[in-house]
Amino acid sequence: MKKYTLFLILSLIFLSCSKTSDQDYLTQSEKLLKENKIPEAVKSLETLLSEYPDSKLAPKALVELAGIYQNQQVKGLTQKQSIIKAEQYYFQVYEKYPDSEEAPLALFQAGILLDDALKNYDEATRVYNLFLEKYPNDKHAIIVKQSLDIMGIDYNDIINKKEAAKK
Repeated sequence: MKKYTLFLILSLIFLSCSKTSDQDYLTQSEKLLKENKIPEAVKSLETLLSEYPDSKLAPKALVELAGIYQNQQVKGLTQKQSIIKAEQYYFQVYEKYPDSEEAPLALFQAGILLDDALKNYDEATRVYNLFLEKYPNDKHAIIVKQSLDIMGIDYNDIINKKEAAKK
């Protein structure tokens, strides 16, 4: 009986020590994406975020999730639902990890999706202005300023304005 109890205790200790790491989840999701196993990849990334919310890999996991939804790889969602989900994941990077390496580009991407794909100009303006406030020296700041200037204007009208200005 003592041997059985000792075996049980050692097994429990071993199992508790063999928890999957944040890097393992990220590596697993990358492998699953290459195999086109999208639901499994999403689950792996979501698990990383729930088990390791303070991980330095968490912003990268959010960006990966946003990319999956932006590219409409999850079945059963409309294009709009996918884009909304992508924008939410991009914005979460800024919200939860504003000082991460991924935050400026993620906030920029959130603004682009709100502006171009969703045509939610009020929210896009808010996100773009937040970007300029938080990351004024980022390489995307010029594009954000230009996007604010032309937001909501039909592309043909923009081209016509440029051609008229040349004359």
